[in-house]
Amino acid sequence: MPNTRFLKALILLLTTVLISFSVDAQVRIMTWNLLNVGKSKTDENIEYIAKVIKQTDIIAIQEVVTNPSGAQTIAKIHEELNRSSGAKWDYAISDPTVSSPYRSERYAYMWKTSKVKLKGKPFLEPTYVEEIEREPYMATFIYKGKELTISSIHTLPTKHQPETEIKYLKFFPEVYPEHNLIFLGDFNLTEQHSVFNPLKKLGYVPSFTEQKSSLKQKCIKGDCLASEYDNIFYHTDKNELVKAKPILFFEDFEDITIARRISDHIPLMITINPL
Repeated sequence: MPNTRFLKALILLLTTVLISFSVDAQVRIMTWNLLNVGKSKTDENIEYIAKVIKQTDIIAIQEVVTNPSGAQTIAKIHEELNRSSGAKWDYAISDPTVSSPYRSERYAYMWKTSKVKLKGKPFLEPTYVEEIEREPYMATFIYKGKELTISSIHTLPTKHQPETEIKYLKFFPEVYPEHNLIFLGDFNLTEQHSVFNPLKKLGYVPSFTEQKSSLKQKCIKGDCLASEYDNIFYHTDKNELVKAKPILFFEDFEDITIARRISDHIPLMITINPL
């Protein structure tokens, strides 16, 4: 008869290996509109932001101010990540978007170098620079030999019809046919809007549905979230969505006004298996 202890030990070993392989075959991607990243962020804010970011492998950050304090603050967040997260991080920051002066911003990416490698240099997407006020910031990462190209965007405010910009995203798969595109950021619009239908017909689906992501000025009976603005769209033939998680960071603070010093949006994070 087979040794029962040996069989149990073998099953445990195989289970551990399979779980380790499954976890290792996944990459976490986060998007966060961080609200005027610049001199308004204190050292305490930066420490907290890094604490949130270290949960992920790649983060796309929107709303970095164009003056020097924006780049300086991103550098400080990067330093704090390397100091406190137990992992090595790298980062990239965009030039100011080609926008009217009062709307121009920068974007940023940060990534865990042990998990993904950057391919080439991130760039502000030039094709629709005349049609999109803050043109998307694109970066390609290599994960276990497979590429992910992230397109991070911060559209016009809702009252200024962000759908007039979002409608151009449906052309990106034609411009970048060989890329595994992931569209994310602050769309200032719910994914239920018809402007997203062309993307959905192409196979891109939202990771989050009916998920509010902007913060109210005041919580009402424990409800602190206002609008469905942020999301992450991925192609179902190229990625398997393992988990979609809103990060309710405001729950760490006694008052919503204190949380809003960090941001008026929550970060959204997905875990995916590139196929």
